[in-house]
Amino acid sequence: MTTETNIPALIDLEYIAYIDNQGELSEQLQGKIGVYAIFNQEQVLQFVGYSRDVYLSLKQHLVRQPQQCYWVKVQTIELPSRKILESIEKAWIHENGVVPLGNGDDKQKWTNPIDVKAMMTAAEQTSYQNPTNDELAQMKIIKNVARRVEAEVLAELAARGLQMQIRFNPKLKEEGLLDLK
Repeated sequence: MTTETNIPALIDLEYIAYIDNQGELSEQLQGKIGVYAIFNQEQVLQFVGYSRDVYLSLKQHLVRQPQQCYWVKVQTIELPSRKILESIEKAWIHENGVVPLGNGDDKQKWTNPIDVKAMMTAAEQTSYQNPTNDELAQMKIIKNVARRVEAEVLAELAARGLQMQIRFNPKLKEEGLLDLK
């Protein structure tokens, strides 16, 4: 079991393919408490985080940043201890030598729902800002933008070979946000 004085070096942990040969995330991580490091295709560290359910967190990150999630390293612990989790997270970032973008400037892209308003096309923005639109008309436009972005994300994941079911929270689409249900 990992304790604060027994923090494994990130370099010593094995890379795990984010999406396995069956097109799934590693189910052995379901319900596991731990710290994880996410790497891009070139195995460059992108984000370090911790969770009470590593599997669910990895699933969220995959949807939010599919182009950055190719490899993962994980250290699980038996009992939830924020102090130990934060110590491991801090040690891994320090070991990396530089703060990964996902823990710095791009943190909101990794930790917050996808804001589709920022992804509107020029035509969608013009339609949304039309002064004759009421709140309901704007909500429909936002919902359609959310559906388009959702389809793009799912297509990108399918192209990567993902087979698992991904479901977004339908209520958040009305607010222009995409997050897993």
